[in-house]
Amino acid sequence: MRVMAQMSMVMNLDKCIGCHTCSVTCKQAWTNRSGVEYVWFNNVESRPGQGYPRTYQNQDRWEGGWTRTRTGRLKPRAGGRIKKLFSIFANPKMPAMQDYYEPWTYDYEHLLTAPAGDDTPVARPKSLLTGKDTKVTWSANWDDSLAGGNEIAAGDPILQQMSEQVRQEYEKAFLFFLPRICEHCLNPSCAASCPSGAIYKRAEDGIVLVDQDRCRGWRMCVTGCPYKKIYFNHRTGKAEKCTFCFPRIEIGQPTICSETCVGRLRYLGLMLYDADAVGKAAAVKDEHALYEAQKSVFLDPHDPQVIAAARAADIPDDWITAAQRSPIWDLIMKYEVALPLHPEYRTMPMVWYIPPLSPVVDILRDTGHDGEDLDNLFGAVDALRIPVDYLAGLFTAGDPAPVTAVLQRLAAMRAYQRRINLGEERDESLAAAVGMTGTEMDDMYRLLAIAKYEERYVIPAAHAEDAHHLEQLATECSLDTEGGPGMGGSGPFGESSGTPAPISIENFHMLRDRQTADSVAAPDDKQKRVNLLNWDGKGRPEGLFPPKKDGGDQ
Repeated sequence: MRVMAQMSMVMNLDKCIGCHTCSVTCKQAWTNRSGVEYVWFNNVESRPGQGYPRTYQNQDRWEGGWTRTRTGRLKPRAGGRIKKLFSIFANPKMPAMQDYYEPWTYDYEHLLTAPAGDDTPVARPKSLLTGKDTKVTWSANWDDSLAGGNEIAAGDPILQQMSEQVRQEYEKAFLFFLPRICEHCLNPSCAASCPSGAIYKRAEDGIVLVDQDRCRGWRMCVTGCPYKKIYFNHRTGKAEKCTFCFPRIEIGQPTICSETCVGRLRYLGLMLYDADAVGKAAAVKDEHALYEAQKSVFLDPHDPQVIAAARAADIPDDWITAAQRSPIWDLIMKYEVALPLHPEYRTMPMVWYIPPLSPVVDILRDTGHDGEDLDNLFGAVDALRIPVDYLAGLFTAGDPAPVTAVLQRLAAMRAYQRRINLGEERDESLAAAVGMTGTEMDDMYRLLAIAKYEERYVIPAAHAEDAHHLEQLATECSLDTEGGPGMGGSGPFGESSGTPAPISIENFHMLRDRQTADSVAAPDDKQKRVNLLNWDGKGRPEGLFPPKKDGGDQ
């Protein structure tokens, strides 16, 4: 058993109202600059819908994630080293700009400067990439709230996999919102796909990052990520992705999307897991068993043996305490109401979701039935407006049983708490019917409905005194190469003379200095070295030319 820590997130989809505040604040914090105009580290998708980029869930087309071989091993679905060698300069399995959208602005200046005339001037849309007139046909939020109806929803890959009967039931028009960020997987296929070894998983907290100095812009990671949450910066020529707001996490603050979430639907916490068990769990034969297999990787932070192993692995005591208080452990393992997004990709995602539940009790009451009768209640769960099969296609590789169990627990909790709010006696049979006690129902209700800030976000601060031995977790990022991640090595694609210096314990000032440096060395080394791969083409970076002599031009 090799104990490691992982920062994780759970989102309660019952609370998401689709306001996109999380997307806007993330955009302002991370991608509000040249080269990433089309990039949204956080986006909120309407379901059913095609998502962003369009149909990203169709792995027959995009070939993301892992596939299991006949021998029981995993390999990237897009192919191993030999296949990547032949497509290294022309990767066909990658979304084009039209699959995202061509970012635009409006020519507002024309409204002010247009001469007087018979026609009212208009602000035409202008491409942010070319500066020319463009036609707005798609965006990251195009199918919001079922905009486009059947025409757009018909392209939803999950809806296409469902039975004809469920497709006909779409006439009832179900809708829910799905916020998405990088999954920060335990077995990230993006890292295994990187020829330069630039993508790595931090050993101290499991956050997956891109080393901008090592990235060579091959874009194989864009193909390798099945969630399509890695983007290409067309100005710097580098890959970028969600950083889980690691500068905030390191000082104990929540991610910016969590901090600004209007519905307070996000939970952050630490999970302990057995790193040695990841490969075996990700390679189980039956896709329906992947959900339980990933749960088996998680370690009980209250177990004395786990605590001893965590201390032996140099995990600080306050981190162990944070894992014991983690809302993520409670939602996934204790109450069993959170599910992973597309476990069939075999990346072992660490951003989980509580599926949405319609107002079952009120619907039964309005139709003249007893909404608190167990038979009526659980029967209504099977006939919800949001089809269980659709939710299963998102969260359990098509297996409806775990989804039904989660929805029944949520429905039972609503019915149990409703009786208390109406001043009636507690009905312990409601809790017992879903394998819980009344006390557990109360605790789950508090966490899901009225939890305070410090209960939703249990984030241990980083330990600066441990920075000297922090290193990247490379071997867990690839199962098809030795020494990972993925395509790393001293081959023709990238340099790997030793492991890169990871982004470890930094404050905001240190982060600013590092990001504005022209080299991997300290900022005072600019006169000696210049890294053209970090130059966006503007101005003349220091160190590119020798210093001027005698006040001359050269």
